[in-house]
Amino acid sequence: MLQHPQVKGPGIGLLGFSKGGDLSLSMASFLKNITAVVTINGPVANTVIPLSYKDKIIPSLPINQQNIKDYDDNILDFSVVPSDPFQVPGNQSLIPIEKAEAHLLFIAGQDDHVINSEYFVTETCKHLQAQGKENFQILIYPGVGHCLDPPFFPLYPIGNHPVFQRRAVLGGELMAYSKAQVHAWPQIQAFFHKYLNDK
Repeated sequence: MLQHPQVKGPGIGLLGFSKGGDLSLSMASFLKNITAVVTINGPVANTVIPLSYKDKIIPSLPINQQNIKDYDDNILDFSVVPSDPFQVPGNQSLIPIEKAEAHLLFIAGQDDHVINSEYFVTETCKHLQAQGKENFQILIYPGVGHCLDPPFFPLYPIGNHPVFQRRAVLGGELMAYSKAQVHAWPQIQAFFHKYLNDK
């Protein structure tokens, strides 16, 4: 990526949403030259499939399919399906983000019905603080579901679950979502400008 003519360098910024968030955190934990990472409603544990890097394998976070809630019209709520990566004894699925040298911006919606984003983010920040790390910021938005797009994108409180390929509650309230879009987008841009611009 650093050799791409449109990449300014000297470092790389990553923006990851949902599964892209845990991939971005994994890249920052294992690769050099990742300077800034923004994750939006992304888990801090590896999900879906095992992640392999050199001789390291991070298994996927176990899921509890029996916790799926079924609403009318066969619309499902998956918010409590992933296991709690901070409570599973001997859990190996947590991404070792304490190894990341990048600056991290965690964004979470309090009405996320795909993963418990707020809980993941707050527990991650406690973990980082316990490791003596200060390279992170956090933005939590009430009334925001799993999706948080740039300003003026429409709200989709129901959509297809990216893993289970079923109709799912994504969450979100229109006014809160719209306000969060307008607030978050310039915060993300300012974060990247601060940590990616070559001094």
